[in-house]
Amino acid sequence: MSKLRKTLYLFLFFIGFINFNSSAQDLAIVKYKGGGDWYSNPTALPNLIKYCNANINTKMNPKPETVDVGSIDIFQFPMLHMTGHGNVFFSDEDAENLHNYLISGGFLHIDDNYGMEPYIKKELKKVFPNQELIELPATHEIFNSAYPFIDGLPKIHEHDGKRPQAFGLFYESRLVLLFTFESDLGDGWEDPEVHNDPPSVREKALKMGANIVKYAFEN
Repeated sequence: MSKLRKTLYLFLFFIGFINFNSSAQDLAIVKYKGGGDWYSNPTALPNLIKYCNANINTKMNPKPETVDVGSIDIFQFPMLHMTGHGNVFFSDEDAENLHNYLISGGFLHIDDNYGMEPYIKKELKKVFPNQELIELPATHEIFNSAYPFIDGLPKIHEHDGKRPQAFGLFYESRLVLLFTFESDLGDGWEDPEVHNDPPSVREKALKMGANIVKYAFEN
């Protein structure tokens, strides 16, 4: 890392710490390279934000921002959301930027919209080379931060019929990244007519989303 870049990250670490510990509460969608549809589920995050503002007393901007994974703009947000169906690619600069964001107090939720898993697992090795994703037990705090999910991550869409799994990456014992697989929470957050999910399924998805938001904002 160049001296200039190192100085910049030290500055961002300090600024990020201030932002993550302020009263500001906003989410952003992560734009990434590789050709995957990072823009999928366009109504999902606005609906989750509306639900959280109404039910867990957050005060988020109703319209989420979009930020590039390699941009310093990610340091403005305590939580980022990332989704898609296909390929993901992080350059070395993207991976370094995301790494510094996460260790300085940020939180990333990656929701596999079906087909993302093999690509994101490979790219996350660039972000934390010495770590593997760890499946979270149903007893983890994130499943009970606002609403109880005694069995852990709920199943929203069938996909391959596998059980839903929540994986995490940790930094100094803090969960900094959550990867939700075979659940597809984002589909459950979308407008009702998009997937025709029954209200009970959408409610489960939104409640789990609220758990993630509350956990990210408070830890």
